[in-house]
Amino acid sequence: MNNDEPVRTALFEEHKTMGGNLVDFHGFELPIWYSNIKSEHIATREGAGIFDVSHMGTFRFSGERVMEWLQSCATQNVTAVSPGRCAYTHFLDHDGFIIDDMIFAVVSETEILGVPNASMIDVMWNWFQQLNPEQMGVTLENLSPSMSIIALQGPTSKEMLNAAFGEGQHVGRFKWSALSENNLGVTGWIQGTGYTGEAGYEIFVPNEDVVAVWRALAEAGATPIGLGARDTLRLEKGYLLSGVDFLWPSLDDGSHTFLARDSWETNVPFGLNLGHEFIGKSRVISHSDSDARWWGIKYLERGPLPRPGKVVTSLDGSTIGELTSGAPSPSLGNTGIGIGYISGVKEGDEVLIAASPRSSVRAVIVRPPFV
Repeated sequence: MNNDEPVRTALFEEHKTMGGNLVDFHGFELPIWYSNIKSEHIATREGAGIFDVSHMGTFRFSGERVMEWLQSCATQNVTAVSPGRCAYTHFLDHDGFIIDDMIFAVVSETEILGVPNASMIDVMWNWFQQLNPEQMGVTLENLSPSMSIIALQGPTSKEMLNAAFGEGQHVGRFKWSALSENNLGVTGWIQGTGYTGEAGYEIFVPNEDVVAVWRALAEAGATPIGLGARDTLRLEKGYLLSGVDFLWPSLDDGSHTFLARDSWETNVPFGLNLGHEFIGKSRVISHSDSDARWWGIKYLERGPLPRPGKVVTSLDGSTIGELTSGAPSPSLGNTGIGIGYISGVKEGDEVLIAASPRSSVRAVIVRPPFV
């Protein structure tokens, strides 16, 4: 964002009314918490939480060859995703580095909806424009300014959805559907996606309708959740955070040393299909087993918390990697967990986290999710 003042979503006044602690997040004024991070985290794991994620973008891609075009620049096998389903993908630059990741929904064989990350809306819009979609008859639309997104996440999310909208809006995991006639009289669409690892939905409605949806879900019993718990929830499930766990080199101000990565290095078990040609593929297939790859670590003892930038060493003290994300896990009794890029390890290996200048903490290599 280029504005001096942070952007406020259509739910800003609701956040104030509910006592949200508002912060500047990538140019948007959003709540970091309402009560506290731990209680909001547990409320999502045990019940249902609602998140204002309207800072995320909304793109529409359309045209007779839209699936073919998107597949040419995505690591995902887009043409294999049937209408009514969602999928995850990376977009790489010509050198093979991740620019951003994205969840997209195939509405039909001629229409796809995508959700770029908050700070990457303009970057991804410009990148897609450079790929000459018009040559394949593809039209791009940026719906971000007019659309709001509420994430409803947790094991009781279906009950909350039915209570707010009436029955008939549920979609399964990684499914998509237009909103049908409902108690709130709103239009838009719903996806069985989210960033917490819980059952739930992301609900897309015009800005003018989002307050009614938010209030209805809150009245149904869903707990408002801030950015702090959103981060610990995604970390427990091992979800990458754009700009934190990877960063496009063109956006690096020189302060990051481990974040220019490709899809092989992120070690994500979905979203990468090597059976088709895509921009940046040559780097992805060039690696050896000795190269650093994304892993999780879990503390085996108490000590200073694992934080981004902390060095990972072997038991003999040799540097083998660095954490990109880390925090105490509310679901695991505040046990320290983290993710980062580490060389020469396998699941179950013990390592040390140089958590402070004078203290290293024993940890074990795990493949997330942690819970």
